[in-house]
Amino acid sequence: MKKLLIRNATIVNEGKVFTGSVLIEGEIIRKIIRAESSSSFSRATEDRGMGEGEVRDARGKLLIPGVIDDQVHFREPGLTHKGDIYSESRAAVAGGITSFMEMPNTMPQTITSEALKQKQEIAAKNSLCNYSFYFGATNDNIEEIKAIDPKTVCGIKVFMGASTGNMLVDKEESLRAIFKHAPAIVACHCEDEGTIRSNLKAYTEEYGEDIPFEYHPLIRSREACYKSSSLAVDLAMKYGTRLHILHISTEDEMDLFDGEMPLDQKRITAEVCVHHLWFSEKDYKEKGSLIKWNPAIKKESDRRALIDALKDGSIDIIASDHAPHTMAEKNNIYTKAPSGGPLVQHTLLAMLELWHRKEIDIETIVEKMCHNPAILFEIEGRGFIREGYKADLCLIDPAGTTRVDKSNILYKCGWSPFEGTAFNTVIDTTIVNGNIVYSRGKIANETPGELLRFKR
Repeated sequence: MKKLLIRNATIVNEGKVFTGSVLIEGEIIRKIIRAESSSSFSRATEDRGMGEGEVRDARGKLLIPGVIDDQVHFREPGLTHKGDIYSESRAAVAGGITSFMEMPNTMPQTITSEALKQKQEIAAKNSLCNYSFYFGATNDNIEEIKAIDPKTVCGIKVFMGASTGNMLVDKEESLRAIFKHAPAIVACHCEDEGTIRSNLKAYTEEYGEDIPFEYHPLIRSREACYKSSSLAVDLAMKYGTRLHILHISTEDEMDLFDGEMPLDQKRITAEVCVHHLWFSEKDYKEKGSLIKWNPAIKKESDRRALIDALKDGSIDIIASDHAPHTMAEKNNIYTKAPSGGPLVQHTLLAMLELWHRKEIDIETIVEKMCHNPAILFEIEGRGFIREGYKADLCLIDPAGTTRVDKSNILYKCGWSPFEGTAFNTVIDTTIVNGNIVYSRGKIANETPGELLRFKR
């Protein structure tokens, strides 16, 4: 059995920061020893016979659990000119992500058991990360939803604000059936479609098709977000549904969530995405379509309120909502430019930059990106640095520099909204199931990840 010893790391785990070493045997974290016991740890590892096992000195580096990203769009099958499971999982491990949960709006959409199986088979061959796939809800697939296996499917995705194909769930009876019968977490994109259409009509009448991008947060408005989010919360409370609202973007929505209750006791939880924590409406003039997301990036006051909500426990998870499009697709006028952008390679780096700026502490970042996804989705044996858990880890150099430019972007679409940014951190090494898959700027191993399992 192969062995890897990471020595002298600054370990950030479960609200504590301490110096120690971690011994990995095969896929498993076998032993964690604090620095004060380092001499006995050295003897213990020698006694166990490291043999040809690898030893890495991590002095001066941070060791955290691998990031679990609960919202990505990797575009396979059907949209692979934008990205695919292989290309985007390579970018993900370069960003310290060891597990992802992928969305159903591919082609075909993941709204049948056959489509779900197809994605799982692709990932089993091609994904460098561990993986799970949301099952998509429609107005008429409740029987398919009832039949999913909650031990292998992360959740049911409900688009309560979308206009793609038949994935907008806008019939009251369909929503009620989903919230009543869902056998797994219901994860919702919440924007009120009627409000958005009315706003878009008004701005189109004024500007035609070429609407300035800075009006995006007024078209996909805070009112649209709150109206839809509050409806989802009302339904969840009525039916006792385990509800998770994705990519919260406004200060207004904070009154829908409980910051006092422990996460493992919550029935209603929330996620925020890194772009809503980094950018604000002032960035539209420079970035334009490159930061056009749904829900829209809004005011600086919203950005700050979202960070505060992470600190007080109202928001539970930080994710990427990685959603690549080609530059040719993005280089369009407002009404033709798609929403979304590539983020997995830089999500953790952006959050660590906010740590450097003293906007958020490192323990909270690890809690919201590593621990809480595991708790919230009840993932088996991942999300923590614990003996007996899978060895999904990320080693970080907090004193290095990562400059984002086209020469080091791994996204298939070849661009990033962070181009030109110099982050004051380097992702040194990413370990998935005990395998070093990314090391010091290079993909080191393309060992496939594993299907996530859930304790439900």
